[in-house]
Amino acid sequence: MLEKRRTTNVLLLLIAIPLVFYLLKVLSFIFIPLVFSMFIALLFLPLMRYLGRRNVPKVVSILIVLFIVVSIVFIGVELIQLSGKQIVASESKFFEKAEIKLANLKTYLSEAFGISFNENTTVLGSFFQQDNLGTTLGFIRRFLTTLMMTIFFAVLWLGESINVHKLLNATLLKQKHTSIKAFIKIENDLIKFIKVKFMVSLLTGIGTGLMCLFFDVSFPIFWGLFAFVINFVQMVGSFISVILLSIFAFVEIEATSVLLFFMLAITGVQVLFGAILEPIFMGKSFSINIITVLVMLMFWGFLWGIPGLIMAIPITVFLKIILEQFEGTKVIAELISGKPALES
Repeated sequence: MLEKRRTTNVLLLLIAIPLVFYLLKVLSFIFIPLVFSMFIALLFLPLMRYLGRRNVPKVVSILIVLFIVVSIVFIGVELIQLSGKQIVASESKFFEKAEIKLANLKTYLSEAFGISFNENTTVLGSFFQQDNLGTTLGFIRRFLTTLMMTIFFAVLWLGESINVHKLLNATLLKQKHTSIKAFIKIENDLIKFIKVKFMVSLLTGIGTGLMCLFFDVSFPIFWGLFAFVINFVQMVGSFISVILLSIFAFVEIEATSVLLFFMLAITGVQVLFGAILEPIFMGKSFSINIITVLVMLMFWGFLWGIPGLIMAIPITVFLKIILEQFEGTKVIAELISGKPALES
């Protein structure tokens, strides 16, 4: 009887897991802002508690948090406008130089590898043959919708209309002491991750911008912002930043030796902050297996695209802490953190 019940439970689990993944994919427009807002709320919960101890009304505390978030977004928009003005001011000069460099590259590829190109369009013009206005407007609409839903859910989290602790206690853990312990660990680890990731990304962006200034590469503000944002995508972001900036520098820098030193410099910035300082700041207790990181990046990137890539590691941390609370799943939590490999 017990064997039949166990078999039935396994079959139900095999059916339920694909269904859950399907719902996460289909309802991503709800789950993405919901999870984003939860991480934002967790980050500001210590501030909310501090204001509460100072007898500040909860409504005022929420408004203070929203003001801080809006201020950060406003500063980001201003920096984007500055970089946009910089790009527009030097647009014709840069594209002329790019056309010459890319035309030479096109000639080399044609002669060396026999690759054919459309002779009726410029090299850069081939990237703009289709009208992408509809796609751009659609992206802006989806972004604004996600932003508004994230703010809405963040207010609910902060106002405790959605309570993480009660939610864990009612659904997964169902033990008051265990749920409190898990919630405290989730909060501490995620806050630590977000703070460290933000500071490391900020330093990476500043370092990248300074390297662009030092080597006289155009649009240092833009590239600094790009490096800052893309660095939130664990591991993959660093490669993307170095590769794209190296391709851009190929147009800007004439001397091959200077280009090589520039590539080494921006790679050094990524290695210094991402591969050396970030693991030190995170600490050994926060370690996650590299294979797990890659698998989670592919999985959540497939489900939710770019937002999934950004949230893959925080979600993994959340799942690891939950799995640590049950005897039957502690082995999975250890595999995620790589402890068995270290102990062996």
